[in-house]
Amino acid sequence: MTTFDDRERAFEAKFAHDEEMRFRIVARRNRLLGEWAAREMKLSNVERDAYAREVVHAEFEEGGDEAVIRKLIGDLTAAGVETDEASVRDALTRNEAEARRQLIEAQA
Repeated sequence: MTTFDDRERAFEAKFAHDEEMRFRIVARRNRLLGEWAAREMKLSNVERDAYAREVVHAEFEEGGDEAVIRKLIGDLTAAGVETDEASVRDALTRNEAEARRQLIEAQA
C-alpha cells in the first residue's frame, strides 16, 4: 500500500464522517426548530413531539432548508402566530448552533 492510498482512504473516511455529522446536525436542528415552533403555537407536549417529527421529515420529503422554512411559516401563520421569514431563519440559525453544540458535547 502506498502513502497515496493511505491518504486517499483517510480523506474518504473524513469526508464520510463530516457528511454523517452534517446529517445529524440538520436532523437535530430541525427537531429543535419544530419544538420552538410548537411552543410558539402553544401545542401540548404530545403535539409538540409529533410536530417536531413532522419538521424533521419535511427536510427529507421536500428537501432542504427552504422546505422547512415554508412549512414553519405556513403552520405558524395558520395557527395565528405573527411571524415572518426573517424570524424563522433566525430561529433556524440559533437552533443549528445549539444542535452542533449538543452533538459535540455528546461526543466528548
